[in-house]
Amino acid sequence: MTTPTMSAYPRAVEDLIPAARALADKLGRVPSRNLLMREFKVGSPKATALREALTSAEFAPTPTPAPVAVDTPPAPTVNPEPAPPVAEPEPSPVPVEPIDAPDVSAPVAVAGHPVSTINADAGSAVRKPMRSWVLLLLAAPAFVAIWSGWVGLGELTGFGVVHPLPGIWDTFSLNTAITLPIGVEAYAAYALRAWLSGDGVPRRARRFAAWSAIGSLLLGAAGQVAYHLMESAGVTSAPWWITTLVACLPVAVLGMGAALAHLLHTRDEV
Repeated sequence: MTTPTMSAYPRAVEDLIPAARALADKLGRVPSRNLLMREFKVGSPKATALREALTSAEFAPTPTPAPVAVDTPPAPTVNPEPAPPVAEPEPSPVPVEPIDAPDVSAPVAVAGHPVSTINADAGSAVRKPMRSWVLLLLAAPAFVAIWSGWVGLGELTGFGVVHPLPGIWDTFSLNTAITLPIGVEAYAAYALRAWLSGDGVPRRARRFAAWSAIGSLLLGAAGQVAYHLMESAGVTSAPWWITTLVACLPVAVLGMGAALAHLLHTRDEV
């Protein structure tokens, strides 16, 4: 079987629908976007539009054929004798009780959600968002404690003041110990948002965000415990294995952040 020659100019979606429908009949299902892109050499937008056209055509109702009129000979006319009229008794009126219409403006309780108000015009539930000032109140003291703990642990493991721009800006200095709280805790918050957000997050990204967020929080707690134990014992220099783990944190945070950002932009629901 010879492969149809592709035109030098891009083909419209309407021209590709017959060939795509033949491919769907061959597979027994609507082909995926990637298969349409590979078979017809089209881009992602055109493959998506072509798949939507196939899906709508697949689920469209099949038109019912109109009944065929059959010529039948007319029945013979019979003049029956009229029957005497029979007086039917009049039915007694039955009282009808009025039915109270439901009040669409009353709040409706949904299982697992706070009381919502039904908008009669739009037909959707409107829920009042929760206030976020409580989260700010909780985050302020936690930020101070976590920041001081990570900076102190960084100083015990060799992180300190450096001059990142020698010869360009000699007076500019930076304490590298601040990279620990910014990297670890910021990634934990980022992964938590990806894990607990609503629809639109791919399954693989949600699973990776869940495990990495839990790991980041546990790692942050371990760092705080290590710093306070060494500080209370009067240790001025952390052991080599703690220094090794802390030195690897910026690299680990960079890798997890890049991986999560990549997974959030994929559409594979595997």
